[in-house]
Amino acid sequence: MRGLGLDGRGRRLLALTCATGMIDAVAFLGLGQVFCAMQTGNVVFLGLGIAGTDGAPFAAPLTALCAFVAGGVAAALLLRAGAGAVTGAARGVRAAVAAEILLLVLATAVAAGFDPRAGETAALLTIAALAGAMGLRTTVVRGRGAANLATTVLNLTAIGGPASAGVTVASGADLAQRAAALVALLVGAVAGALSLETALWLPLALATALTLATHALDRSRRPGGRPTTLA
Repeated sequence: MRGLGLDGRGRRLLALTCATGMIDAVAFLGLGQVFCAMQTGNVVFLGLGIAGTDGAPFAAPLTALCAFVAGGVAAALLLRAGAGAVTGAARGVRAAVAAEILLLVLATAVAAGFDPRAGETAALLTIAALAGAMGLRTTVVRGRGAANLATTVLNLTAIGGPASAGVTVASGADLAQRAAALVALLVGAVAGALSLETALWLPLALATALTLATHALDRSRRPGGRPTTLA
């Protein structure tokens, strides 16, 4: 990882990206044609559903999209409430992370207790919890300046340079980190698909455990209470 120019924070963001791959694999394969993190696909699915295309989903992508936006808004409000003070910012990040983990635990519990199938109420509840968690995660990470390792969105990661007012050319380090993010998401998707063959709740439990361990490791290593994983 050092060859990629990644510090401990970068490696932990890659772990969260891997967890995202697990979650979206479960959502697409186990809960219907839906993504809980990558919302571009949901917009396309929703359009197909509105057009009345045979077999196109409607309720699942709509649920995911709404929950993702709600999670993002909640994270933005939490971060804004703590803006202007180091301790306040840290509290905002901690609250958003706690909400994310709580939603992941809820989704895992519903999956374990009801073994939901596409179209069922339990499936929609699981989708909503997962998408809300991903909305929280995306807003916090993007808001703290992690341009190369957004953990949930890779369209802007795969091309272009760092976020700026003009067109830029990515450096070698940027490209290496973005390639690592793509690989992390791919590994997570493979792991999610394979573990889904055992039980729907298993990859969600693994993703939740990975997320919890990543944030716990961050808390144990950050200096002076500063949230290094997401800051």
